[in-house]
Amino acid sequence: MISGGGGFEDEEKWLAEGIAAIQHNAFYMHRALDSNNLKEALKFSALLLSELRTSRLSPHKYYQLYMRAFDELRKLEVFFKEEDRHGCSVVDLYELVQHAGNILPRLYLLCTVGSVYIKSKDVSAKDVLKDLVEMCRAIQHPIRGLFLRSYLSQVSRDKLADIGSQSEGDEDTVMDAVEFVLQNFAEMNKLWVRMHYQGPVRIREKMEKERSELCDLVGKNLHVLSQIEAVDLEMYRDTVLPRVLEQVINCKDELAQYYLMDCIIQVFPDEYHLQTLETLLGAFPQLQATVDIKTVLSRLMDRLSNYASSSPEVLTDFLQVEAFTKLSGAIEKVIEAQADMPIVGVITLYVALLAFSLRVHPERLDYVDQVLGACVKTLSGKPKLEDSRATKQVVALLSAPLEKYNDIATALTLSNYPRVMDHLDSSTNKIMAMVIIQSIMKNNTCVSTADKVDVLFKLIKGLIKDLDETSMDELDEEDFKEEQNSVARLIHMLYNEDPEEMLKIIVTVKNHIMTGGPKRLPYTVPPLVFSALKLVRKLQVQDGDVTSEEIPATPKNIFQLLNQIIETLSSVPSPELALRLYLHCAEAASDCEIEPLAYELFTQAFVLYEEEVADSKEQVTAIHLIIGTLQRINVFGVENRDTLTHKATGYSAKLLKKPDQCRAVYACSHLFWVDNQDGIKDGERVLLCLKRSLRIANAAQQMANATRGSSGPVTLFVEILNKYLYFFEKGNQHITSAAIQDLVELIKTEMQSDTTTADPATNAYFSSTLRYIQFQKQKGGLMGEKFDAVKV
Repeated sequence: MISGGGGFEDEEKWLAEGIAAIQHNAFYMHRALDSNNLKEALKFSALLLSELRTSRLSPHKYYQLYMRAFDELRKLEVFFKEEDRHGCSVVDLYELVQHAGNILPRLYLLCTVGSVYIKSKDVSAKDVLKDLVEMCRAIQHPIRGLFLRSYLSQVSRDKLADIGSQSEGDEDTVMDAVEFVLQNFAEMNKLWVRMHYQGPVRIREKMEKERSELCDLVGKNLHVLSQIEAVDLEMYRDTVLPRVLEQVINCKDELAQYYLMDCIIQVFPDEYHLQTLETLLGAFPQLQATVDIKTVLSRLMDRLSNYASSSPEVLTDFLQVEAFTKLSGAIEKVIEAQADMPIVGVITLYVALLAFSLRVHPERLDYVDQVLGACVKTLSGKPKLEDSRATKQVVALLSAPLEKYNDIATALTLSNYPRVMDHLDSSTNKIMAMVIIQSIMKNNTCVSTADKVDVLFKLIKGLIKDLDETSMDELDEEDFKEEQNSVARLIHMLYNEDPEEMLKIIVTVKNHIMTGGPKRLPYTVPPLVFSALKLVRKLQVQDGDVTSEEIPATPKNIFQLLNQIIETLSSVPSPELALRLYLHCAEAASDCEIEPLAYELFTQAFVLYEEEVADSKEQVTAIHLIIGTLQRINVFGVENRDTLTHKATGYSAKLLKKPDQCRAVYACSHLFWVDNQDGIKDGERVLLCLKRSLRIANAAQQMANATRGSSGPVTLFVEILNKYLYFFEKGNQHITSAAIQDLVELIKTEMQSDTTTADPATNAYFSSTLRYIQFQKQKGGLMGEKFDAVKV
């Protein structure tokens, strides 16, 4: 602290003493003003102002003291304006106040009278202003000098506005006003900078904080300049900006240069910045290496972008001055000048430049690629980015084109886009890949060519395969699932109406995802398989093959490709998923009436079932999938169908648990009775399946009785009864009403047995079945006659 010593309590005490002294002298000054006693008013105002001579207060406390004195000076100024009250002309008054004893009170009084003097127009404003700004040099103490010159700027502000207006002043008078502000600005800046070099080094950080609190005092001069009406573009370009930049560059102070450059950008019109862009940008490389240029330049580009967005008419001005080229060149020079600038600062500049380009010149993709290329040049030769702030900026850089164009296809045309992503570490690469996928999903973008798909999958390779040596065990399971499900959804967004191109897309995706490893394939293979099956069905509807110089887009070739893809799942291993996909493909081959392929795919499913599916629950699920798929397929000849149905029924009877065997066997009955015009209807084999399931159900009851002392519920018998009813209704001659009657009686007997475990759900199921039989009997007609023989 410039006061050199006191603590917080001491400073509070000094401030209180100063305010008390100001209030004491202000009381007597007011009495003098009320009695129109000029001499006494000047005496006590000088004593009041003497309190501002203190060196013991920090800038913040000094400001509080200054404001108390300022309020009293405004009242004194009003008194000075009323000559009839004090009986002294303003000329004599200007001379009189110069006899005040101490220099600081004298100068405050001179500034106060001087403002009245200028307003009276009895003298040239130029002479008074020049006189005041020169005399203020007598105060070289930084804080006292800054506040004195701030007061001078404050009291002369309204006079400068009048002088600088187009109607009030000629060109020379306007220049006088501008010269006064520029000179006062230069002197205040020197005082402000000098504070940096005062006081002991041990409190330098605290001093800098206090110094930053005074920045507005200096910046107000620039604001005053911007408010002078007659300061047009020409004067700003030729006089104001060069003089201000000269001060900024020559002061060689980090805080001053940062604040003043930002102040220039904020207070002067955007039009002026655009037309003087080269001059303004030329100052940036000359600033101190420690100045936070990235923030100031970013704000400049943001302001210019907003200006461009305000009106379409101004866009021609941006083209005429070549704003993008100048900004790009300035950034390169700044990076060269500040060789030690952190990488996050460099990337931040490119993010701001890219944002400017996207807002001002959205049609110029070459500008976007140029910015990305400059970023690649900066990052080349450096290790992968690990600084979280830098990677965050790179993500912002890469996200900007996606957000602007809402179309990944545009980003895919940028040659430097993937090159920037290559510099990201593995985790950030994944984040960016997710951003790209989310953009595609949000905008419902369809990627329609194999070349673009290839570029896209290179961009998201962080999700497709491991980019480093990170163990799969180290990955968060939930994050991994989300990432892979996103890739799966993305595959469904790849589509082309042309079968030939669509097949190329499928092959391209296959080549990429096959590098993903065993944990990723179960997520990425299924959507690719269904995408290929969609193409197969499209070719089936078109009723023709598409020839190509590469792989012809024929169902046969696509199924061969699918077989290769699914085989990788069986080796992962993920046999249950592979089995499901084989069955889907077999059904599609059946729809295309390609029996050999359908048979081969079914064979692969059975092989997987035999060799890979070991868990009993998974076996149950798998056999029911096989039975359901086989029942829907109608392409097989008698021999092939018999072979497959025999296999299915055989595996059904070999399941581990008797209830599972029973249900699988009675499900096989549907393989021999397909309810369509050309479907098989072998009633005898249906009956054999149902009888076999009854035997298994009976064996299950006996086994339960032997092991637990009770036979358990009769659910299996009720389920079989429903199968009997189904085929009875469908007209199977081998299913008789007598057989149904026998089964109903059997169930009733079992339910009344002491060894049967009561089960409300089974009882309700059986009751519902009996009500159904009763309902059919009451319907009448042929169906009613059939059910009449069944007694319930």
